[in-house]
Amino acid sequence: MSAVTDLADAFFELILDRFPIGASFMGVPGHDDRLTDFGKAAEQRFHAAVRALAERAEAVPDEGLTQSDRITKRIIAHQAEALSRQIEGRALEFTVSPLFLTAVPGLLMSLGDVPLTDDFPARLAMLPSALETIADRHRAGLADGLTPVAHLVEQTIAHLDGHLATVDTFIRSEECRPVVLEKVAPAIAAYRDFLAAEMLPRGRDAEHAGLCWLPDGDARYAAAAREHTTTALTPDELHQIGLDVIAGLARDYVELGRSVFDSDDLQEIFRRLRDDPSLRWSNAEEMVAAAEVAVRRAEAAAPAWFRTLPDSPCTVAPYPPSVPASTPPAYRHGTLDGSRPGTYYVNTAVPAESVRYKNEVTSFHEAVPGHHFEVTNAESRSELPMLRRTGSVTAYREGWALYSERLADEMGLYTDDLARLGMLMMDSTRAGRLVADTGLHAKGWSRQQAIDYLLANTPMARHHVVSEVDRYIAAPGQALAYMVGRLEIQRLRRVAEAHLGDRFDIRDFHEAVLGEGPVPLSVLAELITEWMESA
Repeated sequence: MSAVTDLADAFFELILDRFPIGASFMGVPGHDDRLTDFGKAAEQRFHAAVRALAERAEAVPDEGLTQSDRITKRIIAHQAEALSRQIEGRALEFTVSPLFLTAVPGLLMSLGDVPLTDDFPARLAMLPSALETIADRHRAGLADGLTPVAHLVEQTIAHLDGHLATVDTFIRSEECRPVVLEKVAPAIAAYRDFLAAEMLPRGRDAEHAGLCWLPDGDARYAAAAREHTTTALTPDELHQIGLDVIAGLARDYVELGRSVFDSDDLQEIFRRLRDDPSLRWSNAEEMVAAAEVAVRRAEAAAPAWFRTLPDSPCTVAPYPPSVPASTPPAYRHGTLDGSRPGTYYVNTAVPAESVRYKNEVTSFHEAVPGHHFEVTNAESRSELPMLRRTGSVTAYREGWALYSERLADEMGLYTDDLARLGMLMMDSTRAGRLVADTGLHAKGWSRQQAIDYLLANTPMARHHVVSEVDRYIAAPGQALAYMVGRLEIQRLRRVAEAHLGDRFDIRDFHEAVLGEGPVPLSVLAELITEWMESA
């Protein structure tokens, strides 16, 4: 082992200690009785430790390092910078939302399905302290003018009411019962009442929902954009990229619209996709069954396109009942030892509000060849340090998943043109994110302006558009990563195809993209360049 690998391992241990629920999901023992300490002092200790490790890694000379060690050194720097930006941005202090990407909803969702161990009651017993600490952090934000968005506070209160109405879902063993009834339920109720009494009256209105309306908002958003895209693209540049992609997709919609709806009117095509009741699901069972069929079909086709395949298939399952209908479908990785496989969760809460034509594209994104292939490939690289195998680089991970949606078309996985319209719908959703996210947080758009833009330029249903916009408000910059990552992987593939000509093999390209685990886009470009030159 090298000095850089030792530092990466130390960094990974810091992350496990800071995020114990994540450790439990990975199957790493020793963390199952704990929750994250959300206190300012604990956060600053973590911040200092992260920066110190990054400085030690930076001090290691590049001379004599292997290519893998050089990449590891850069991953340490990237992860340290990303974590530092999150802490310095103080998002915990002003972000109140029912979105699972935010602190309290994410915590409650995780407690509903984290692997059950004998330590689970002790973990549950820590929830009151965690919620009290988060409330104190909110108060600190208010004192510095970092205010939440009022309608998202209202939604969170309703979300917490839902948890209180279904609090029995936390009773996952008889040992949990007294903890849930005597500690968990009162703690959730107290946090809910705190939001209503202290946060809601101070909330910003929907006309001022973006970061640009907060102190140092422009700097906060620019940092979030750099963190999530791993590029130096400015909000203005990202906004224009979104506009350009949306314009190109309009032509594709018309071509497929003629085939499916016998119409070349873009707004009519959008109306049919939004409003036709025959395009919606009837029940939860058929939603899960259809996702299962799509995933197995993709797995069967994969050997012609990939050299490395997962050791275990991707599990398909509905979300637990406690998960709200607004939560998007998602992939959750399995344990590192393979005892629990990766799972693609389908949200079956309201089948009549979910469209059939998104089933295939979402399955290819979340499961195969999307997140399941990318995650299991990285985790199987035993020669890499755990920090590399499990790292969070949104532009890479989500860029690969979006690339997989288009790759699935090349693989012949879409069953008809209606399913391919679903692919376009997801494309326009992600391109629209570039426009709406930057509009809200850099250009001062109101919530309604963002909603109106997406309704005019995508076929998303109104309730989906509203949910998407509220997601962008709650998690500034996160939605930028998807299309930026996909466009970069596609660009690198075009370069490789032109450079290698007849020697280009798509399996080798995918091996090169996935072979070093999640990396910033600049590192990925260097890896593909080196692969081309050695091919």
